[in-house]
Amino acid sequence: MAWVSLKIEAQDHTADLISDTLMALGALSAIIEDANAETIDEQPIFGEPGDPPPGIWQQNLVSALFDEGVDVSDMMARLQHQTKLSNLQYSTEIIQEQDWVRTTQSQFDPIKITDNLWIVPTWHSSPNPDAINIILDPGLAFGTGSHPTTHLCLAWLTQTVTLGASVLDYGCGSGILAIAAKKLGAGHVVGTDIDTQAIQSSLHNAEQNAVTADFYHASQYQSQAFDIVVANILSSALSVLAPALAKSCKAGGKIALSGILREQKSAVSAIYAQWFDMESPQTMDSWVLLTGTKKCAP
Repeated sequence: MAWVSLKIEAQDHTADLISDTLMALGALSAIIEDANAETIDEQPIFGEPGDPPPGIWQQNLVSALFDEGVDVSDMMARLQHQTKLSNLQYSTEIIQEQDWVRTTQSQFDPIKITDNLWIVPTWHSSPNPDAINIILDPGLAFGTGSHPTTHLCLAWLTQTVTLGASVLDYGCGSGILAIAAKKLGAGHVVGTDIDTQAIQSSLHNAEQNAVTADFYHASQYQSQAFDIVVANILSSALSVLAPALAKSCKAGGKIALSGILREQKSAVSAIYAQWFDMESPQTMDSWVLLTGTKKCAP
């Protein structure tokens, strides 16, 4: 058995209409994705406590799944007739049936961060049992260690965390950075995120790794100052949140910022230079990690 994946280009004001109409026309599923994801034009849709709910992107791809026998030309004609839209651009792909569990697992081997830090899925044994091993499966929340931004943050934590240090993981996702900090010897560790699923994922992963850390939804997080602050989120969010993240770092404390493309590093670094002595950026593929030390008050 196979399925047809139909991808349709959509604007912010048409994406929901297209998605809902495709479902009404018999689609097995339909999702809306950022058409510019993983590029410099990627558009964040994030919210902070008190802000309006996130919207959708300006440029979208509506991806719908149909049974293999669907007549795509007829489906597009019916879609355009019902929505009163015309000249919709689309593409198709055949999705073959497969063992999705085995396929997913085959894509995730243990990930070496350093000689002494590994990310290990539950279905694998650690290549180095004597290392610090974080047990983590791919899930709904971002952060498995495979993405360069997470990798950069983890490597930085191995060099920065000192015994008993307090750590804030802002935008904790899967909780991987908070868990790593705790396993590296940190004391009080807090993770916060705007996504309820991320908090649930973080709590589950912390329990699986037998570590204790506090995870809060951003609406419940009470600001405090930490020795180390790490934030692996989009650069636009980092720019907006700069005053809050600076406030969360103690004088003389350390900060690490990731989720930044090479083209964005100068602008983000300039913003944080108001509060931090910024260091030379670290890079991996197209991504950048910015780090700094909080200036002491005059």
